[in-house]
Amino acid sequence: MEKPRVLFVEQAIMPYLKETPMSKIGRFLPQGIQERGKEIRTFMPRFGSINERRNQLHEVIRLSGMNLIINDNDHPLIIKVASIQQARMQIYFIDNEDFFHRKFTIKDKNGKFFEDNDERSIFFSRGVLETVKKLSWSPDIIHCNGWMSCLVPMYVKRAYKDNPVFSDAKIVYSLYDDHFKETFKEGFDKKIKLAGITAKDLKYYKEPNYINLTKAAIDYSDALIIGSDKVKPELMEYVAGLKKPVLEYQTGDNYIDVYNAFFEKLIGKS
Repeated sequence: MEKPRVLFVEQAIMPYLKETPMSKIGRFLPQGIQERGKEIRTFMPRFGSINERRNQLHEVIRLSGMNLIINDNDHPLIIKVASIQQARMQIYFIDNEDFFHRKFTIKDKNGKFFEDNDERSIFFSRGVLETVKKLSWSPDIIHCNGWMSCLVPMYVKRAYKDNPVFSDAKIVYSLYDDHFKETFKEGFDKKIKLAGITAKDLKYYKEPNYINLTKAAIDYSDALIIGSDKVKPELMEYVAGLKKPVLEYQTGDNYIDVYNAFFEKLIGKS
């Protein structure tokens, strides 16, 4: 029997980025899900603070070389890979010189939110989906972690819905306390448009702040996980008003078993 497949779209994974609740889950959840008999693929942005030599990143030539057009500009998609040996786990990195070669992740050294974070999130989300398509690897579950993955649910349900690689995937979105107070630049709704996306799909993206981006991700997801005990109350209220499976915030060490059971129920394996 084929193993269930789980695609992890991660904003942060330790040891590549510093330890936070999100980067810790990014590191240990995929390993735990793999050890429980599932096939996994794990992606994150190749932020410039990641030391390529120390972490032994190398380019995957057969997957690189695509261009993604955002706002009429061509951006080459570079795919790199590294292994976490003790976990027997590979991490794919989405890379591009314009977006990911600065030495900081989301904000500059003075704490200023990068002006192109809107396009970076578009590039990351589309880069993951295009690479998975190229791998011809059909996930049963797509688990998104961090706001940089917030467009993945909408893209899968609209722009990629007729692609057989994604047509059966269940999308799980984890909510964290990773909010930012800035609003993306005007015109974000036009930048994210692809074939299959209607004007109605873009309603939340007219004012692209953290709350609206997250609400859109919630709407296009099949199930939700509360990944932090400090999620914005407005978002918790929004989730409570929907009839979607929700996994409450997990404390304690057995969270991987709980997540695993949640995934299995979603794909009808339990």
